[in-house]
Amino acid sequence: MELCARCHKRVAVVYVTKIENGETVTEGICLKCAKELGIKPVNDILEKMGVSSDDIDEIADNIESLPGINGGQLDTTSGDENSDPNASENGGAPAIDINKLFRDFGLTNKKPDERADAGRRDPEQPREKTRPNPKPGSSKLKYLGTYCQNLNDKAKEGKLDSIVGRTRELDRVIQILSRRQKNNPCLIGEPGVGKTAIAEALAQKIEANDVPDKLRGKQIYLVDLTALVAGTQFRGQFESRILGLINEVKEQGNVILVIDEVHNIVGAGDAEGSMNAANILKPALSRGEIQVIGATTLDEYRKHIEKDSALERRFQPVMVNEPSIEDSVKILLGIKHYYEEFHEVKIPDDIARRAVILSERYITDRYLPDKAIDLIDEAAAHVSLTSSVLHDYNETEGLLEAAKNERERLGQESDGDENSQDSVDRYQRIAELQTNELRLTEKLKELETEKKQIEVTADDLADVIEIWTGVPATTINENEFLRLDRLEARIKEHIIGQDKAVSAVVRAIKRGRAGVSYKRKPVSFIFAGPTGVGKTELVKTIASDLFNSPDALIRLDMSEYMEKHAVSKIIGSPPGYVGYDEAGQLTEKIRRHPYSVVLFDEIEKAHPDVLNILLQILDDGKITDSHGKVVNFENTILVMTTNAGSSTGSGMAGFGAGSGTMEENRTEKALSEFLRPEFINRIDEIITFRALEEPDFVEIARIMIKELGSALADKNIEVRCSEDALALIAKKAFSRKYGARNLRRFIQTEVEDKIAAEIISNYDKKLSAVSIDVDNDSLKFEYI
Repeated sequence: MELCARCHKRVAVVYVTKIENGETVTEGICLKCAKELGIKPVNDILEKMGVSSDDIDEIADNIESLPGINGGQLDTTSGDENSDPNASENGGAPAIDINKLFRDFGLTNKKPDERADAGRRDPEQPREKTRPNPKPGSSKLKYLGTYCQNLNDKAKEGKLDSIVGRTRELDRVIQILSRRQKNNPCLIGEPGVGKTAIAEALAQKIEANDVPDKLRGKQIYLVDLTALVAGTQFRGQFESRILGLINEVKEQGNVILVIDEVHNIVGAGDAEGSMNAANILKPALSRGEIQVIGATTLDEYRKHIEKDSALERRFQPVMVNEPSIEDSVKILLGIKHYYEEFHEVKIPDDIARRAVILSERYITDRYLPDKAIDLIDEAAAHVSLTSSVLHDYNETEGLLEAAKNERERLGQESDGDENSQDSVDRYQRIAELQTNELRLTEKLKELETEKKQIEVTADDLADVIEIWTGVPATTINENEFLRLDRLEARIKEHIIGQDKAVSAVVRAIKRGRAGVSYKRKPVSFIFAGPTGVGKTELVKTIASDLFNSPDALIRLDMSEYMEKHAVSKIIGSPPGYVGYDEAGQLTEKIRRHPYSVVLFDEIEKAHPDVLNILLQILDDGKITDSHGKVVNFENTILVMTTNAGSSTGSGMAGFGAGSGTMEENRTEKALSEFLRPEFINRIDEIITFRALEEPDFVEIARIMIKELGSALADKNIEVRCSEDALALIAKKAFSRKYGARNLRRFIQTEVEDKIAAEIISNYDKKLSAVSIDVDNDSLKFEYI
């Protein structure tokens, strides 16, 4: 007996001859597969006989019991009794009379009453096999059972999580479903806000009889569109499945279909000469023959469904907005017990609240409550995997189970002689196992007590966020206001001679972080002043101090954005242009590192269109990239540097040279030449850096020598520098024109180069210290 060449499960009764690579190939197919493939002779016979899908299933289940069925080619030419059952076609196997095959199961092309009359007229003929009529409602749901999931059954079995909140949206869905026509709600909202959960909540309310009379007894089925499309090789198969599903829903009369990602029905099954799922569903939806609950995102609804006005009017939109922080906390408190049971850890209420706050602050590209739930889930998984108590508990539980199984096995064994050595050894082993079981049981009780004390902590949440965003866990856990309170003192340790500028920067950062502004937008500065006075160094210090990450500083050289088309570098190329698939240089970095300091170096060189983009960021704190995604800048610090206005007074002396007001006025006048007033008005602080004096160079030299000492400490070499040496370095390197950069070059050539040459030339000697002093107005080096 040959099996079907396609399903490899049922007996092959239909043989199809085809040509492959110039050779004739015969393929055996079962009756069910033949019908699904749409083979015309088979379909004609099935239609003529009135054979249903259930009939085919029953024939397939019982066909092996038929005598003489060993496979053969399909005889579709005749069904009369004069045909030769042993005739072969093209030298193949004996042909099967399909009509005879159906008659063996009591199926003929006569009507049921004619079959009964024929049986009474000719009592001499052998009685045909008859099948009991199936009871109403007992037939298998072919399409709903295959391509859908019954949410009511899942609700009965407790497989659906309880839903907290969303009462308004759920009541709106129930109201739309109770309409006479166009009673198809469409849940529209951002990913992760709980659209599918509302459909699951409806199934739970129906099972609890907490719905109006019109909805009682309804069955909610979740449609699997992928399964509907899968395997549809030939034209008409997909349409047949959709129509079969619609007809089955009509027959049941109490079914509500849920289509997640409902926009996929537009184009599903679409091919040349065929209809897509949306066009097949439209008539049934408009007549109210079936009810559908759709769920999709705002973007997909606008892109696919709004374009098809005929489809749009058949759905009633229900907006599902992102819940507030308080609502998200209630949701987490309501469902956290599912995660406690799954991970075997405790999640305190304050940790659930902190998870919502941290996810809202640090994960800006996703939506509540989904991101908070994921944070709790992964933090609990982290605790569960790293807990030694849980590991010991599971290991002890396994040892106890193994000991019980071995004891039971030994207790069932018997060799007939209770006094034999084997029996004595067996009883002794059983006693050892019983003792071991008692010990393991006691240990398990102790571990059970310890296990109940395992809980998720704030450190676990911070560790997960660090993995997701790169923001250090220490920064997340540290009290931000305490950190900001000490910010000015820490920055002044690194930035010399710019106390006024540092104070202004810290004030603006505190103002933005404390949340006293009427709207959330990034803290922004313009740093103006001559080269080498510490503008860029202050930006680096802010980034490292506030965010503790090398990725926290995003630097854009505005000399690369001098052309009009450079806007596409920031937000990405528009559709149809080269590079559309690539993300914008700025928007993508901010999306991945939302807590960052963005440095726009030499802002005066940027094209005006680039400044217009920055204008939007400064005003709203958000920007939309070329792919339509909103990028949030609320947690960034924007710094623009410029040398504008610094050269005008470089040669001034006397009263004007030391006047801060004169410098600020000169800077504002220079900025107004290339920045529009509305741009300048949106900047929090315009800070003018003063030129450095020689005493400032001494302190900066001290910091640079200290950095050199830190680098040589890895080689176990100590650097000692006298005050006289520092003063001489500052004196020789002092330059009002080039600033501290000239000091950096002097130390590189006069100090670092000489130490490096000594280390290399005396590589065989172990150097332990370098002493720098002054001798005859020059630096003297002593190597120890």
